[in-house]
Formats: sequence, C-alpha cells, structure tokens
Amino acid sequence: MSTYVYGITRTPAPPLRDGLTGVGEPPRAVRVLERDGLVAVVSDAPDDLRPKRRELLAHQQVLAEANAERVVLPMRFGSVSEDDATVGEVLVERAEHFLERLDTLEGKVEYNIKASHHQEAVLHVVMAEQPGLRAESEANRAAGGGSYEQKLALGEKVARAVQAREPLDAALLRRALEPLAAEVSEGPQSAGWLANLSVLVDREAADELLSAVEELGVSAPQLDLKVNGPLPPYSFVEKTDASADVNTGARTAPATG
Repeated sequence: MSTYVYGITRTPAPPLRDGLTGVGEPPRAVRVLERDGLVAVVSDAPDDLRPKRRELLAHQQVLAEANAERVVLPMRFGSVSEDDATVGEVLVERAEHFLERLDTLEGKVEYNIKASHHQEAVLHVVMAEQPGLRAESEANRAAGGGSYEQKLALGEKVARAVQAREPLDAALLRRALEPLAAEVSEGPQSAGWLANLSVLVDREAADELLSAVEELGVSAPQLDLKVNGPLPPYSFVEKTDASADVNTGARTAPATG
C-alpha cells in the first residue's frame, strides 16, 4: 500500500484529534510515523488521487491541524511514497536537513497577502498626482462629456496611469511587511492582483502584522488587501526539497483532474 505524506515535524507527534481523515474517497485515516526524532503525518494513498477541491481541502486541513501548535514542513499535494518503510528511510537519511529547516521555521507561521486596486480610489490617486489628466477630464465634463475620440483618448491615458501605479503600490505593500517578516516570498502573478506575497512571521508577531496590513488599507485606500493565514509555511519549505525526497521511487498524483 502506497503512503501519502502530508508533512514532517519533530517528535513528539502532534496531538491530532481522533478520527482525523485526509485524502481519498472514502477519506483515509491519518496516522503518524516516527523515526530518529522526526514524525511524518501520513495516510494510505488512494489509487485514483486527483487534485479536486475536496482532496486539496483535505490535504490543507490535515496540515492546519498538525501545524496548530508547532511548525510542520508541509508537503506538496500528491506527495506519495512507495510505503511506510520508504517514508521511514527518508526520515532517517534526510534527518539533518529536515531538522535544520524545522529549526529555522520554529515558532513561525505563514500569511499570504494579495493586493488589487480599488478602481474608484486609484482613479482619485491618479487624478491627484497628474494635474494634466484631471484638467483634461474636467474639460471633457464641461463640454458635455466630450466627443467619442476625446473619451477614448482620456480613457487610454487613465488606464496607462493606473497600470503604472501597480508596481509602486506592490512595492508599498512589501515595504510595510518586510520590517515584521523573517522572510518574504513572491507568489505567482495572476490577473487581477498587483501583488501576491507570502510572509513568514513569528507567531507572536502575527497580530502586529495584521495591524500593519489594516493600517496600510487606511493610509493607501487604493489598495484592496486580502489576508489568508495563519498557514503552515508552504512558501518557505522548498529549500529542503522535502516533497521530492518522499516521492523518490514512487508515483505522484496527476497535475490535472
């Protein structure tokens, strides 16, 4: 039976609740494997694992519970090893690397902060910063809105000005977060977001981080800020290449459902 690995932490085993289940249909019971001061949080691996919403949420929920009181090195979704014995061998062989990263991440959690523009607010900022655009807009209004060509030309100028603000506001967010963070990692960019930052922060400093985000939302009202956390340190564990280790010699879940 193949073994699905959710994450790795140090002994003693995290206090997982009775009956905790993870991936699979029906959901597989979660258990722990202990070797040389390390613990792998695992379950049996289903044969037909796919990255569907239920499975992704199950993976995340197991990690969230294991990470509630201590740091856990989270594995990527679909980390499957040949069997329990293989997982145990990896824990022993890579113990120094896992323990080093656990030491680095001890007492820390991850928050993800995404930023987009409040359209009306950013327009006010752009018009305040560029008197020429403001004057052109006011002239159009005074002329009953202006001609189609005038409206189109003004709209293109405003769109370029808003786009030019995106890297400035992304930098504004990063400057607000960096003094409170142990590490900051940029996530993949996607349409609609001007910044996607993951922040590694001491658990005790989490309230300060959240306050800083809230204060930025007041001082820079053009920013729409979305915060997700606390999370296991997903964005800061790859230095161990842990998922590659547990997948050695084993199948992995397909990338698409």
